[in-house]
Amino acid sequence: MADEQQKQTETPAAEQQNVDQTVVEPSAEDVEVAADGAVDVEALKEQLALAEAEIDDLQKQLAELQPRAQAEIQNMRRRAEQDVEKARKFALEKFTGELLPVVDSLERAIESCQAEDEATKALKEGVEMTLKLLLDGMGKFNVETVDPQGQAFNPEHHQAMSMVEVPDAEPNTVVAVMQKGYLLNGRLVRPAMVMVAKG
Repeated sequence: MADEQQKQTETPAAEQQNVDQTVVEPSAEDVEVAADGAVDVEALKEQLALAEAEIDDLQKQLAELQPRAQAEIQNMRRRAEQDVEKARKFALEKFTGELLPVVDSLERAIESCQAEDEATKALKEGVEMTLKLLLDGMGKFNVETVDPQGQAFNPEHHQAMSMVEVPDAEPNTVVAVMQKGYLLNGRLVRPAMVMVAKG
């Protein structure tokens, strides 16, 4: 029994010695690989130098491109903000255009009522109040009326329907407004239709 235990104790020590010998003693093949590795190291050094040079070039290019990219991002952000601002300011443009015929109809109703007629006097006052309420409501959303009677003709805001000879009027002056124009936040929704004095 004691002999068997002694053998078991000796066996792991002997195996450990064999493993150490295997690791420590290099074979001929290992020496060749090491010799080959020395040649590969030189090639790897060359590749490393080339890679480092390429990295330097790329870093220089990146340094040149970075300010341009930042400027481009700022421009894109500015354009997006302007688009959002325009969309907010002019979102009611189509709606305003749909309301303008209603305003025109109310104005024509007021013009058709005779001031001397007592029967239509109350009706005229009611229509005037309705028109005032509508225009005040539109004014809260920056809708402005273009009524250029007596002003110089402005092709950006006025549409000339005809030119007439008016001796007392200055040339290119609006002498009659056939239909008022409207602006939304300074942008023309509809030009004023006018008659202009000839030069």
